[in-house]
Amino acid sequence: MDKQQIINNLIEKELKIAVAESCTGGLLAKTITDIPGSSACFDVGLVTYSNESKVNLLDVSPQTLEKYGAVSKQVAIEMINGLRKISDCDIAISITGIAGPGGATENKPIGLVYIAINDEVYTCNFKGTRQEVREQTVDFVFAELSNL
Repeated sequence: MDKQQIINNLIEKELKIAVAESCTGGLLAKTITDIPGSSACFDVGLVTYSNESKVNLLDVSPQTLEKYGAVSKQVAIEMINGLRKISDCDIAISITGIAGPGGATENKPIGLVYIAINDEVYTCNFKGTRQEVREQTVDFVFAELSNL
């Protein structure tokens, strides 16, 4: 199913989407809003790239960031919970990860991305350039949306 069909299905079901992105830098919101008619299902998109914006806009706990780091399942969950507080959406999505080329550690390699969609958190290990990691993340989200 292509992205237009996925958005059309969400519109037909009268579902609203909200997204909070970090490593994708707004690419998911852009991809959604590039689709004609998406305004009928897209509510809000936030790019919370810094830890401070995650805390201030999404109510992510500084203690969670300190303990687990910005790239973690725990932060993805707190991002989605904060997003739900500011959006009356049916589908909440948060993304945090390491697109590269820098920022990787032994335990958190380039391509590690946590994607939360409603109550499910996915741990992905994408390969490729910074742009390829970001694009694969968006494609993964759309594949999951096609199952709704």
